[in-house]
Amino acid sequence: MSAIDNAAALDPQKKAEPAKKSSFYLAMRVLEPERREAMFAIYAFCRAVDDIADEDGDRADRRRQLDVWRADLDELYAGRVRQSCIQLAAPVRRYGLKREDFEAVIDGMQMDVDRDICAPDWATLDLYCDRVASAVGRLSIHAFGLAEASSPQLLEKARMLAHHLGRALQLTNILRDLDEDAERGRLYLPQEALAAAGMTDFSPKAVLAHPGLGAACAEVAAKAREHFKAAAGIIAASPAHAVKAPALMAAAYRSILDRLCARGFTAPREKVSASKLAVLAVFLRYILA
Repeated sequence: MSAIDNAAALDPQKKAEPAKKSSFYLAMRVLEPERREAMFAIYAFCRAVDDIADEDGDRADRRRQLDVWRADLDELYAGRVRQSCIQLAAPVRRYGLKREDFEAVIDGMQMDVDRDICAPDWATLDLYCDRVASAVGRLSIHAFGLAEASSPQLLEKARMLAHHLGRALQLTNILRDLDEDAERGRLYLPQEALAAAGMTDFSPKAVLAHPGLGAACAEVAAKAREHFKAAAGIIAASPAHAVKAPALMAAAYRSILDRLCARGFTAPREKVSASKLAVLAVFLRYILA
């Protein structure tokens, strides 16, 4: 079965976009039309493979669906565009999107398919974040225009923005989605942080009920803040017109992290959303850039 069958997102008659109230939607809407279409195509691809990873079906079947995507990428980069990649064809050609970054995203989703991730060590978690988030950032910097710099130093700065902001966003997602992930049998908090908080049972149910959960989450939050700080430095030193979208994403997710930490992690954990004021402030700053 083709991966496209599991993702109406890539129906060429129905372009996938983030929810209109989401920070990602706003970040993409501030881009010029061609760059915005490229980001929607990247988003649709990520949605499609993420849907496969989150299905409840047979693991072997889901691995086959991911392999279909790998084969579709083979065809795309050979100049033969299958239906699933129709939206990607123009952005890949126009912005030089790297095949290795699309493949990294698939590899990250396969980590969820091969087994339900539960209390990985920091090194494994960092690899996961690189694949499912920073690789998306590496694709996005081309669509944003950040990777068009002729200077190798500026190009490396763009890649470091993808590195840091991708990890910051993903670590924030992990803290926000503790209960949702636990329902799937997954727990992305690193085992070193859990052990330091006095835990020996790393099953999702046990961890979320443990009094040391807040301490473990605080360690992850501190790591996310380090990445946000590094990303902010790069954004501040970059051309404003090229960092509108990442600046909005950073503001939104940094406010989510702040609100999560202020709320705490003891059950019941109420849903947290981005601060509209924080996002609006950045939007007004960059809208004329």
